[in-house]
Formats: sequence, C-alpha cells, structure tokens
Amino acid sequence: MRILGWAVLAATLAIASQVQARITRLEIIRTEPAFGGQTFGAVGAYEHVIAVAHGEIDPAEPGNAVIQDIGLAPRNAAGHVEYSTQVELLKPADMARGNGVVMMEVVNRGNKLALANFNAGSADSVANLNALKSPRDGWLMREGMTLAWWGWEMDGTPGLDRVLMPPVVAHNADGSPVTGIVRAELLTPNPVKTIGFAQSGQVQIYPPDSYVGYPAASLDTKGATLTVRAHEQDRREPIPNDRWSFGSCPDGGPAKPDPLHLCMSSGFEPGHLYELIYTARDPSVLGLGFAATRDLGTFLGHAENDTAGTANPLFRRDTRMILEGTSQSGRMARSFLLLGFNRGEDGRAVFDGAYPHIGGGLIALNIRFGQPVRAWGEQTDHLYPAYDFPFTYAKQTDPLTGRTQGILDRCTETSTCPKILHVATALEMWEGRQSLGLTDPLGLRDVADPDNVRTFIMASTQHGAASLPLATQPPFGLCQQQPNPNPQVWTMRALLTALVAWVKDDTTPPASASPHIADGTLVAPDRVALPVIPANTYGGTPRPAVSDLRIYDTLHVLDFGPGYRPGESSGVISIEPPRVSTAAYGVLEGQVDADGNEIAGVRSVFEQVPIGTYLGWNLFRAGRLESGLCNLQGSFIPFAKTKAEREAIGDSRSSLEERYPTKDVYVAAMRQAADALVQARLLLPDDATAIVGAAERDGIRNGP
Repeated sequence: MRILGWAVLAATLAIASQVQARITRLEIIRTEPAFGGQTFGAVGAYEHVIAVAHGEIDPAEPGNAVIQDIGLAPRNAAGHVEYSTQVELLKPADMARGNGVVMMEVVNRGNKLALANFNAGSADSVANLNALKSPRDGWLMREGMTLAWWGWEMDGTPGLDRVLMPPVVAHNADGSPVTGIVRAELLTPNPVKTIGFAQSGQVQIYPPDSYVGYPAASLDTKGATLTVRAHEQDRREPIPNDRWSFGSCPDGGPAKPDPLHLCMSSGFEPGHLYELIYTARDPSVLGLGFAATRDLGTFLGHAENDTAGTANPLFRRDTRMILEGTSQSGRMARSFLLLGFNRGEDGRAVFDGAYPHIGGGLIALNIRFGQPVRAWGEQTDHLYPAYDFPFTYAKQTDPLTGRTQGILDRCTETSTCPKILHVATALEMWEGRQSLGLTDPLGLRDVADPDNVRTFIMASTQHGAASLPLATQPPFGLCQQQPNPNPQVWTMRALLTALVAWVKDDTTPPASASPHIADGTLVAPDRVALPVIPANTYGGTPRPAVSDLRIYDTLHVLDFGPGYRPGESSGVISIEPPRVSTAAYGVLEGQVDADGNEIAGVRSVFEQVPIGTYLGWNLFRAGRLESGLCNLQGSFIPFAKTKAEREAIGDSRSSLEERYPTKDVYVAAMRQAADALVQARLLLPDDATAIVGAAERDGIRNGP
C-alpha cells in the first residue's frame, strides 16, 4: 500500500509538472561552429545554437498574477497566455568538457555584452559583438562557460543580430485597444525635422531606430502637449500644437501621418530636451519578459527535453545557473528578484547565482505602457520610475514612504534567493544613486548586505570603460573632458570566478568592497575633496579646468497616480510628469585622495599606480545640456609629465617624473598593487602576470 502511495504521488507530481508554466517547444533554427571552429584549451571548440523558445503560462498561478495586464493578454484554448522569444546559445561542442555553469546574460536592448565585459581585447562594435564574430581573448571559453541570450524586452526592432521578444499586446475584454497616458523625452544628436517617440538620452550609445515607442491613439494633437527646455531643471516651454504633428517629414516637406513620430517643420535641435505627453494605445504585456526568463532558465537548467521531445542542448544533471546583466539588464535582474520570479513554478530556485552589473535601481518593465529603455539620469530620464524604494537587498524601513521592504523579500519567503555579486562603478554613484544600495534611505548609516550578497564598487570607473585611444582634441563627444578608460574587465572576471566557485562548491567569495559612512569614505557630494585641476594642454590635448560643481543625481519620491504600485515598480501610470515630493533621499558619493581618485572600493592596479585622475562623472559641453551630468561618462585628466609643467599652471597633483623617477620604481609599484589584488581575490593571477609584464615591457605609461 505504501509503495502504491508513492507511485500515485509520483504520477501526480509528473502530471502537475506538465501543466506548470513552461517552455512547450524549443525550435532549433540551426547549429553551427562558433568562431570558425577555433578551440579553447582543454574545453575545445564551441557551438552557436540559434533557436526560438515557445512558452505558455497560466494567468491564475500566483507567480504569474503579479504580471501587469496578464488578464488582458490573448489566451489559447486552455486559457493560458502564450509567448515566444528568440534564443541564442554559445556552448562547448562537448558539454562534458565545460565547467557545468550556464550564464544567462540578460541582453541590453537586444544586444549581447558578455564577450566585451569578460573577454579582454580591442574594442568591438555592437554589431560584431551581437554576431559573435570574435571571442576576443577567449577567457570565458577557456573557462568552459556556457552562455545563453534570449529576448525579454518587447520594444526592440530587428537588426544588428539583436535578440528580441515579439510583443504580446493587451486588449480590453471587448477587443478594443487599451489606451493611456505616456510621457516621452526626446533628444537628438543632430538637427532633424522628424523624431521618434523612443529617441531618448541613450541615443549616443544605441541607434535611435533600435527600439520603438507606443503609437499615438489618435493623430489629432488635441490633448497632447510638446514642450522644450535647455536643462531638466528648467521650466518647460510649450510648443504650440499647430507647429508640430504626429507624422514623418525627414526632408522638411509635408508631414506623412505617422503614430510613432513627430514632425516639426522648424526642426528639433540638439542639446534640447523635448517632452511629449500624449495618449497612446496597444501596450505590450511587458512583464511576460520576467516569466520567459524564469521559464527558460528552468528549462535550460533542469529539463532534458521540451514537451514535444526536442532535447535541451545544454542539459547536464549538475548544471548551475547564473543570471547576469549589465546596466539596463542589471536592473532587470534586480526587478526579477524583487517580484519573486526566481521561484520556478516547480518550487525550485531558477538561478543559483546572480551578477547584476552597473545596474542600480529597478526597471520599468512590469508597467502598463512601461518604457524599459528609460534609465536614470541627472539630465535625461530623470523622472522615470527607475528608482523606487526598496533600494537595498536587505529589508529596511523608508521614512519617506513608510514602507518596510528589501529586494529579496519574496525569494526569502520561498527560500529561492540566489547568491549575488552586485558590481557597480563610480559613475552609478554620481549619476545612478548607487549609494542608496549601501545605506539607509536618508544616507545616515551604512546597511550591511545579507549573507548571500556581496557588493563591489569599482572605484574611479565610469559606466563602461572608454575605448582607447582617446580623442586628443575636443569636443570629447557630448562631454567637457576626455572619458575615463580605467578598465573593468580584470575585476569583472575575478568576481565571476568567485561567483562560479560560490555556486558550484560553496566557496566563500571575497568580502564586499565599497565605501562606508562609518570610515568617512562615503560622504555628501559637497564634501568630496576633489583637488583643483586647472585647464591644461598636457600631451598636446587642450582640456578645460575640472568643474568645482558637485553635480549628482538627486532623488525624491515620485507620485505616478493611484494605479501605480511603487513597492513593486509595477502598475498603471496616470500622472505625467509625476508629482515630485519635497523630501529627498540621501544620495552620497565616494571620497577621493589628493589626486582625485577614490579611496574605497575595488581599486584597480591602474588606479593604485595612476597616470592621471579618473573620475566617475563628466559634464555636458556647451550647447548640449551644458554642465549637467554627461550621460554614462566619467573623466580622465592626466598628470603633467614634469614638475615644471604642472607648477607652471598651478596643478597640485604630482607629475609622472616625481612619482616614477625610474622604470623600476613604476614596475615595482605595479607588481605590489597586482599582488595585493590577487591576494584579495579581486584579480586573477594570470591577469596580474599579464599586467605587470606589460609594465616591464613598455615602461611608464604616458597615456591611458
């Protein structure tokens, strides 16, 4: 009887597992040798698998009910919501020779970034990275890592080998379109007559046609408003409705009606912030991106095949899963955890580890008419829902909203929290309010990470290290100073190595490395003791004096209306622009040394043995939101070559000849810094050898 009971239970569980949210079919489009058949040490060759995953979810399941507008999504005969998503896999040809870890990288606006973030090498275009044309130095492959990419954001457009998720559009019960208010900030790098609704402050990084906005519900401009201002903080100046239309007129001729573009015969000018508020239609059920991530992670990590019998090309019984994402995608990973999606509908944790990179805050994905392409910024995207409380992984109380929450509340309740390495740069401190992840909401005391979390702030770095060589003559893009080239890749792969060991073998990772209020390394912005750095022409490059302004990205509680759920960054927005409260959160910054380089956090070899000042912020140049924080850009200001050169302009920072009188002094300093980082497990031994070897070969760097 007991044996029969177990058999019945097993059969019941098997049937139950078949009706859970799941990947119903993995459609393999093709499998081909990766990187022209190149081999990578003991791991050997890699394969590139291109596929489409088809899935469905039951809207009634508690784990799915949190998805905004899931009740308005189309349903199949079983009453379930279906979706599909593009999938690309990069795997060892012989999976047994891999390391047993699948790193699912959350694509950033459809783009793959992992090879650039973890494999060293010269700069690659987004197109080349997406096409997997080069493994760079092949580090991830030599480590035996398997990579997976999938679409999760429904506003991307085809092109450049982006990985996309087709939209699932919400409709009212009677089939009529869902409509609602949308606010679109529009910027252009060049004078144009036509501008798209999705042309945001990120246009200098991603092509403006790589994603789309929401179509206008009517081509009649009545009820819509268009304003312009020179800075985010300036008064909005209305543009009369008879001066613009919903349409396209790229040549300045008559407007062709278009619900996704604006035409203005007088033109849209660069360096101006245009804001359109209008009634849109046809929102996508964006939260399905979270469900697709959960279900694909469950499938790739645990299933031998799909319900149609197609084999899981990554299946290994000992697989460990890591969720990794950069910038927008790091915020997506944090929101994924906040909303409880790391619990698969089989009750198990989907991901064993998580690696949110340069992604403080949350993402506007589970919102009707959400705009996940929007981020945070001091000038652009400043009032979008990217930074709702909670800010920290640990639970705490917010005195401004009265809520008590932490990012990990839901996964803690279900025992499905992953092991987390949260990795950020100095730029996220200045522009991205990252300090709120380290302190209480008012910035009065430090807050410790939970036991399953480590936080690493890469000191004196920008959002993504500037590619070399730097421009030697202004303008430096949209900014006043040259950008910051302090590299992240060496730290990034040391930390990934630590995370792999943590999830596979439970090896304790390095301790968190970040600034703290208690020791004076985390301070109010106006207390950052930056030295006076005069205008100079070191190396023949003219640079302005470094600004003595301490501009940072402030944060207030935002009211988007009664249908918005700020504790989940979810719901329906009905107030645009949002109401801004007077009370402010306590955003802090890292303190600096006499050179202007940050004291605390992960200090790279290049910062410890510097040839200049590496700042986590830069300012917009004249005519481009002047003196506001320049999006995602830090600054590099080199030291003078000689003492006489610096004294001639009053630069207090020691010159290169004063710091490193001989090559041997320089090499010894590099070796000491590298050895200390290896000891702290923040630099891999092979990478330390390569860095010191370059110093021995090339001598003192005379440029970044």
